[in-house]
Amino acid sequence: MLKLAPGNISIRFPFKLTSLCLLLALSGCAVMRPRWKDIELTNDEIKIAKRLEIDENELKKMKAKPLYKFSEQELDKYLSYLQEVEPNLKKRVQHLARKSTGQPYQIYLLGEFPFEIYDPEPLYSLKKSDCLVFCEHIYAMALAHNWPSFFALLQRIRYKNGEIGMLTRNHETAPDWNPNNAWLVKDITEELVGDKAVKGTMIVDRASFFKQWNIGQDIPVDTLELSYILYDVLPEIVNKLQMGDFVNIVRGYEDNKWVGHVGLITLGDDETVNFLHSESPRVVEQPIMELYYNAEEYNEECHKENKPCFYGFKFLRLREDPISELIQIDGPDAPRVTIPSGILLQ
Repeated sequence: MLKLAPGNISIRFPFKLTSLCLLLALSGCAVMRPRWKDIELTNDEIKIAKRLEIDENELKKMKAKPLYKFSEQELDKYLSYLQEVEPNLKKRVQHLARKSTGQPYQIYLLGEFPFEIYDPEPLYSLKKSDCLVFCEHIYAMALAHNWPSFFALLQRIRYKNGEIGMLTRNHETAPDWNPNNAWLVKDITEELVGDKAVKGTMIVDRASFFKQWNIGQDIPVDTLELSYILYDVLPEIVNKLQMGDFVNIVRGYEDNKWVGHVGLITLGDDETVNFLHSESPRVVEQPIMELYYNAEEYNEECHKENKPCFYGFKFLRLREDPISELIQIDGPDAPRVTIPSGILLQ
């Protein structure tokens, strides 16, 4: 029995408490040891941190912190560290993607501001993502060695030929993003399944999209062939997928299909093939086979509500040395990024 003065109030505890714990319990407070204090750095990490002039405690804090809580200054240092500690590009992609798990989702969060004001949103976001923004940021970070190289690579990925502008942004995944980033990823859809690849039709009306800003009205409608893998073929090829692969989810209707969602392949310690992606309300990692198991139920609901159905996948493989591929296009100054006036960003 514990006596509290003044008065005759008493509290009975069913277990023994130390003086400190008792004081905290009475005050309604709790002491939690910061997670970063439990992180131990290897000798190699300590040497790298010292060479990069990163304080050891600062590195521990960055290792413990989710990526979406980083400041720009922290990301600058962390990318330098990661380039040295992990030379494998695909493993850097997986590491950064997993370090972003839990990042809040927000659709349509990036634009061209301050270089254009059609879409006055910023050119990057560390705090939130949508599905494509997430993949773009992870790829750019994995390729970069500091903040300036990340920012430049991000714009080179987001825009055709690195030309910042509403009209040159890779809005559509299959007709724009994929071919304009062929230096970064290679379409392996047909390689995975051979003659089981399905040919669909995709109608791209860019002028209709740009009409709200009164630009791009001279762009003709495109009708493109869309090659993809039916979702029920996934069990046959799932073990051929590699970490860092770019996943395109094909959705639509019988007469018109498109890529309606994207994400990245990660591999679990038990070799489970996972799909790591940004969806409402946050970035999640799940076995990609869950999409296969849930497809019929998902499509039944879509048919009832006349919503786009889930048809299958396209897969694109991260190239072994994207920067070398890009240098062949942009020259030794790669990545080349220009603003709407044609000025080269250095």
